[in-house]
Amino acid sequence: MSKRTKASGGTPDETGAVGSDGSGNAAAAIAVRPSSALIEPIVVPNTLWQSVDPAAYAGGQESEITHLAAHDNDPAFRRDDARWSGALEVIPTKADVVLDLIRANSLWPLLSGLACCAIEMMSAATSRHDMDRFGMFPFRASPRQADVLIVAGTLTTKMAGPLVRLWEQMPEPKWCVAMGDCTCSGGRYKRSYSTIEGIDRVMPVDVYVPGCPPRPEGLIYGMMKLQQLIKDRRGHWPDRPIGPTVPSEV
Repeated sequence: MSKRTKASGGTPDETGAVGSDGSGNAAAAIAVRPSSALIEPIVVPNTLWQSVDPAAYAGGQESEITHLAAHDNDPAFRRDDARWSGALEVIPTKADVVLDLIRANSLWPLLSGLACCAIEMMSAATSRHDMDRFGMFPFRASPRQADVLIVAGTLTTKMAGPLVRLWEQMPEPKWCVAMGDCTCSGGRYKRSYSTIEGIDRVMPVDVYVPGCPPRPEGLIYGMMKLQQLIKDRRGHWPDRPIGPTVPSEV
């Protein structure tokens, strides 16, 4: 055993081994990666899966589903629709309509709670009610990233200044939802020396959600009405209401 093997702790077979980046490696040891350019597309036949075992899953028998073969023989179904070709190449619309539809389905409320109604607002975002499934995303902690201010709870004169500051820091377009009786009109603290009798005295309100406190379903319904307001504010899709509606005879 050589001194080099003893020093490195290796076996006698490793005597004379050179590292992969050593200067003694032959040039042929460097593998050249072949070209990965796509030569031709992979075409998957439009057929049903069948088992090779005749005794399993009715393998080896003719299938009763024959419409796939008819589609293969029709040239209209053999065109490349991967890039929205055909009838979907051009969709005539207006940018304002598309932007309003996107805004209505991606509301970002501000993480702001004032009193006990905030507990119901938090509950609306939990897995039990999951307001995110209706296009109302999780609450943002910064007014720069929010477009909906949900005022949940009693607004006092001392808190009115910071709340208005948050409202002014939110970018346009933005909307306001008054949640709870105290927020809508002062509630049980009406005519109190320290309570704002309705936040519409200090900022514009788009949707009122009454209740003391309103249930999470009530807040979700109010947010759906806000989506309807955003979608219809330019006069588009007036006959497509969002969420449950009140019958006309009620």
